[in-house]
Amino acid sequence: MVVVAYARLAHSVGLLSSSADSANQYYNLLVQGFRSGELALKREPPPALAQLPDPYHANLDALGQPDASRIMDTSYYKGRLYLYFGVTPAVLLFWPFSTVTGHYVSHGQAVAIFCAVGFLAGATLLLAMWRRYFADMSVGVVAVCILAFGLATGVPAILPQCDVYEVAINCGYMLSMLALGAVWCALHDSERRTLWLATASAVCGLAMGARPWLALAALILAIPVAEAWRERRPIWPLLLAVAGPLAVIGAGLMVYNALRFDNPFEFGWHYQLAGPHTDRHFGWSYLWFNLRVYFLKSVGWSRHFPFVQDMPVPPTPSGHGNSQKTFGILTNIPLVWMALAMPLAWAKRSAETTSTMRWFLAAVTILFAAGASVFCFYYYSARRFEIEFLPALVLLSAVGVFGLERALANHPAWKCAARCGWGALVLFSVGFNLCAGVESYAVSQYNVAGALWRTGKSQEAIQRYEYALRIKPDFAQAHCDLGTVLLAQGHTADAIGHFEQALRLRPDRAILHYDLADALMRDGRAPEAIHQWEQALELKPDFAEAHFNLGIALEQAGRLDEAIGHFEQALRIRPDFANARTELARLRSTH
Repeated sequence: MVVVAYARLAHSVGLLSSSADSANQYYNLLVQGFRSGELALKREPPPALAQLPDPYHANLDALGQPDASRIMDTSYYKGRLYLYFGVTPAVLLFWPFSTVTGHYVSHGQAVAIFCAVGFLAGATLLLAMWRRYFADMSVGVVAVCILAFGLATGVPAILPQCDVYEVAINCGYMLSMLALGAVWCALHDSERRTLWLATASAVCGLAMGARPWLALAALILAIPVAEAWRERRPIWPLLLAVAGPLAVIGAGLMVYNALRFDNPFEFGWHYQLAGPHTDRHFGWSYLWFNLRVYFLKSVGWSRHFPFVQDMPVPPTPSGHGNSQKTFGILTNIPLVWMALAMPLAWAKRSAETTSTMRWFLAAVTILFAAGASVFCFYYYSARRFEIEFLPALVLLSAVGVFGLERALANHPAWKCAARCGWGALVLFSVGFNLCAGVESYAVSQYNVAGALWRTGKSQEAIQRYEYALRIKPDFAQAHCDLGTVLLAQGHTADAIGHFEQALRLRPDRAILHYDLADALMRDGRAPEAIHQWEQALELKPDFAEAHFNLGIALEQAGRLDEAIGHFEQALRIRPDFANARTELARLRSTH
């Protein structure tokens, strides 16, 4: 069920940021570069890019080349374009797939594959834990926990909009789950412990090639070594198994970076085109803000399906980039509170029986803590980053459910009440994720519509906007953009209807009053248009274009002195506003 749900959600991905054609998506361009004997993308940068004094902060759309903005987020160095996102997805999936099949896997398909493998690895761990430590527990409880692990980890919310960012992130998620599986085997299979630990080390090395921060997650490799040391077993073979694969893959990544950017520690971030650049990527000042948006604050809620709206974001600290569609884990996925019940899993058992289980749960905790720490100190927050640490927390929560079921096994009434309680947490958590997935799907259709509109496919864009609004009727920006397309097509009355609907949803947005005023003016309803421009200026007094258009409307209404005042105000806000200067000079010469 979970894998099918992933495939269906990812299938909705359309014309997103990089390209609708799989062959021209970033990771496949990287594969084409590898086949040509190069480390750069198989795509030439716009020639005008080399003439810019600072190409890293340039407006790529202004370069005069079609689709120039589609190189955004690549790295530009010595006249070539590189992918700063991890190389591991290309090595593990994109290159082998194209070699074997002769076709290219899309970014969306790749994310669905990585998520499915990561989910199956986590589900296998839950099954193994059940069979070894909770064999008396109902299989139905395990099934519900596996379903929650698949559908309450934020994956449904990102699949409909997955692109190049999500490829690397979810490849890292998959590899971290596989590394946990290898650590589990190293802890429970003493005869092949060294082999399993070497496997875990190799997987962690590959994970670093997907997400460099996962170098911290390699701390989980210390768990089998620490257990062996405590039991006074030889640890040197284990240390070699840990260090060997990690060192080899790490050295390979350093050579790869040095060949691309002349620096073994440079992944291309500092050469990112038109991306966020800051001198302080990590800082204590970001901690409280990120804790709130990742853990404490709830999303916004609507009375209309799919009910989920963007979170009201608290004021961002100085230097913080943005917060993109995050959700508070503790408030929106309350199942994770069950992690507090995890000690019940080993309560009233002998230390010998539960020692290995506790060592493994320590590894899962390290994985969660490493990811949460990194991104709580990071200068940018986004929903996709929650996949970096939320699955490990949900695993711990499932163990908490197992422990609670075991603790209440001989108390039927209390066990029934507890099941109702944690079952409600699962139901809410999964429901939230599915609703967020539907909302994300509506946003993906909105993005596709925008891409179609920019390429001149107006009718197809209208259909996509209407589809997005059928899914999410209170999507204010979709109403606004659909109104813009309809107005350009001459459907003025329909455009006015959508602008009015957008304003009913978001009366605090000046641009919506401005757009409605423009449509009303074209429909010959000048007094109403004047009122809407005045409303826009009440919300945004420095809105130069609104001052200018209001001046035009007032002039046509014979209110010349007021028109002159608004032209003057437009020029005070924007001294280079040529049209306002021309209109003001003309009015002054005739008035």
